[in-house]
Amino acid sequence: MDSRARTRISVYAIAEDGGRLLLARLSDASPVFAPGLWHLPGGGIAPGEQPVEALARELLEETGLEPTEAHLLDARTYTARRNGVSWSLTALFYAVSLTGGGPKVTEIDGSTEAAVWVPLEDLEDGTALSPAAADGLGMLDRAKVARTR
Repeated sequence: MDSRARTRISVYAIAEDGGRLLLARLSDASPVFAPGLWHLPGGGIAPGEQPVEALARELLEETGLEPTEAHLLDARTYTARRNGVSWSLTALFYAVSLTGGGPKVTEIDGSTEAAVWVPLEDLEDGTALSPAAADGLGMLDRAKVARTR
């Protein structure tokens, strides 16, 4: 395998509340997708880590919020090239319910520079979304069904 090629398995949270979607803006430290894009909170699974544990860790780092429920919705694959590295990414998407409070980034020098609740109607006017966030937005109806089970 080329040393400039990487594979990653990641988990992403689809959290919707009152017509708002929780999003994280990617920083310059983002390894896969371009900085400045709005992205779903989440990230890579560490070796030996269970997916739901990685989801809880990533949510806490990127938003300061903790999941109370998480339901697997879908899995997708992506390819990206960033900083001379070719990425092959497998993403697991979870519908989540979260503890209360406002989001805030708690990880220092991580891949997230901001976390906010964005009204869904604001996402219809050309907001710059990562490919995973765009797919997650399309999964919202299934996320709502999963949260009501």
